[in-house]
Amino acid sequence: MSKFKERLGKLSPKKRLYALETLPGHLAECVQGERLHQLLTDFDFIEAKLDAIGVQGLIEDYDLAGVSDVLLSEGQGNSLGLIQGAIRKSAHILERDKTQLAGQLLGRLLDFEMPQIQELLEQGKQSKDSVWLRPLRANLERPREGCLRTLTGHTDSVYAVDLAPDGKRAISASYDKTLKIWDTETGTEVRTLTDHTDVVEAVAIAPDGKTVISASWHNTLKIWDTETGTEVRTLIGHTDVVNAVAIAPDGKTAISASYDHTLKIWDLLSGTEVRTLTGHSNFVTGVALAPDGKTAISASGDHTLKIWDTETGTEVRTLIGHSNSVTAVAIAPDGKTAISGSEDNILKIWDTESGTELRTLTGHTSSVTAVAIAPDGKTTISASWDKTLKIWDTESGTELRTLIGHTNKVTGVAIAPDGKTAISASWDETLKIWDTESDIELRTLTCHTNSVYAVAIALDGKTAISASGDNTLKIWDTESGIELLTLTGHADSVYAVAIPLHGKTAISASWDNTLKIWDTESGTELLTLTGHSSRVTAVAITPDGKTAISGSEDNILKIWDTESGIELLTLTGHTKSVTAVAIAPDGKTVISASGDNTLKIWDAESGTQLRTLTGHTNWVNAVVIGLHGKTAISGSGDNTLKIWDTESGTELRTLTGHTNSINAVAIAPNGLIAVSGSSDNTLKIWDLLSGKEVASFSGDCSFYCCAILPDGVSVVAGDASGWVHFLRLEGVKQLTVDS
Repeated sequence: MSKFKERLGKLSPKKRLYALETLPGHLAECVQGERLHQLLTDFDFIEAKLDAIGVQGLIEDYDLAGVSDVLLSEGQGNSLGLIQGAIRKSAHILERDKTQLAGQLLGRLLDFEMPQIQELLEQGKQSKDSVWLRPLRANLERPREGCLRTLTGHTDSVYAVDLAPDGKRAISASYDKTLKIWDTETGTEVRTLTDHTDVVEAVAIAPDGKTVISASWHNTLKIWDTETGTEVRTLIGHTDVVNAVAIAPDGKTAISASYDHTLKIWDLLSGTEVRTLTGHSNFVTGVALAPDGKTAISASGDHTLKIWDTETGTEVRTLIGHSNSVTAVAIAPDGKTAISGSEDNILKIWDTESGTELRTLTGHTSSVTAVAIAPDGKTTISASWDKTLKIWDTESGTELRTLIGHTNKVTGVAIAPDGKTAISASWDETLKIWDTESDIELRTLTCHTNSVYAVAIALDGKTAISASGDNTLKIWDTESGIELLTLTGHADSVYAVAIPLHGKTAISASWDNTLKIWDTESGTELLTLTGHSSRVTAVAITPDGKTAISGSEDNILKIWDTESGIELLTLTGHTKSVTAVAIAPDGKTVISASGDNTLKIWDAESGTQLRTLTGHTNWVNAVVIGLHGKTAISGSGDNTLKIWDTESGTELRTLTGHTNSINAVAIAPNGLIAVSGSSDNTLKIWDLLSGKEVASFSGDCSFYCCAILPDGVSVVAGDASGWVHFLRLEGVKQLTVDS
């Protein structure tokens, strides 16, 4: 127990709260830099302040260390900046689950060898007296790399974002049919606008910051009062999806772009349509207005941009150069240049007066979906389906840096009025705030370069094998977390992997429609198994290693002789993709999971279907069989796990707690504990006797796989970013005693 915690424990609740609220400020005012540093590196203070005041109040305490009168050494200031950065990055997690403080700090700060930080982390480890997942090595995005903060709250893809003129508010538009207003300084959700009946595709904020216009798949636009969150009126006129909207500088008119091949200019005071602009031969995907409001530029699926006179509605000129649909456009503050983004993966800079192409910006590896120009016109930020944003020097056309952190397509971006920060929107259901001036790139990952879809553990627990969307498998030393070997040979994503008890070989399943058997000591490929007519998405191997069973998007399972590579049996019965397969410890029974929302139990020797397990209401993504073969656990896209009696086929219990699809599940050797991985970005630990969630660890993105080592406490998991996580389940002895 620290001295601070000891002193705090002697105070009344009222004085305790007062001390937590005022002590950091008092130390800063009294220029007691050393004591302030001690306080802000004390885990007990951080935990107490988080519990009593909340995460934003805690973050603001570290700003006090930046006051010029507070004398701190460079090292002290650096350590406090790192701690604040870690807390800010985890703010969206700590707001909903304060018990994850120690795990989040460890995951983000373990790599920093500063004594003050290592002491803080050790104090955090010692403070835990409950079940929790402890990262064994840094496994989360570190402070000062990637985004400053993540905003969560939408329940589906975020399509667009805009910033208020003062930069203090942001508004996002989502596939979940809502808009959300955010406080960009605290990251908190201010309110949700809910009157749309279909996907909200675009949003724009008026110059006064008080009015917002949103565009929807319902063919309409809506005008909102941002202060009250009420809908002012609906603009009706388009006959197809409205893709984009821009508001004139005077705030009196707006222009919209639609799949109906037209643009429309609207009077915002009356809500009436002023005129329709026609000329594009395909859907209109984007629109931008010049600073004087007299000119608009539209982007279209016909591969062109068009410049319009907004006062007359006449087309001024057409810009030709892209080789695919033009998806985004922005006009520079001086109105003389425009920048477009396209599905041809490039951006182009145009002279708006002559219509000539000035330069082409290349670097993205997929469609460019959005573009924003900084207020000074010197830099541009683009968003792409390649999951990144790029910052460009608009004068030279050179790429300055790439912003990495989103785990799905990035579809929107806006730059703050001061040009120092930007906010992005993504199909990963989040928004991220970025420091546009930082030149710190993400560390080079020693893991996979694409999502990790599966992980398997050798019987001795000393090695693990991961399978990835980067077409490779990697063998890891589980004790050190060091990569031992990379296995290459598949021509597409590797989606599953299994290791027999002897551990000398492994078998992988791939989207290239094949399975491969590998020598795990040398990394050489021994056999390729062909027979499936579509992606192979699941594989399991019998305890003796002589037989393997695979599942595929061709809806069938196949049983293979692993020594000869010969196909022995084909099992049919599922009506959609087979997503997972597990073999009972005796090797006689197989359970498969499918996109048809069911599991099926099979006789492995004859290939006959024994029974079907129904109860899930969405795809069943994962299945694991208990040590004695009498029970199984499944994980589903319906956000639940179910425990089944394999002999009778009856459902014993449903485990709830995840808020998104469950992708993986594993059972500890003692049969009392399970771990699950989900697209809600969490790993959860379950007490199987009570059916209760006992611990959770939140990552930076979706967890696609997980496994428990034979020691029953070490966990390996893989996520959508390509990271392989090594964690330890602490407090598990207490859990088994309580059970």
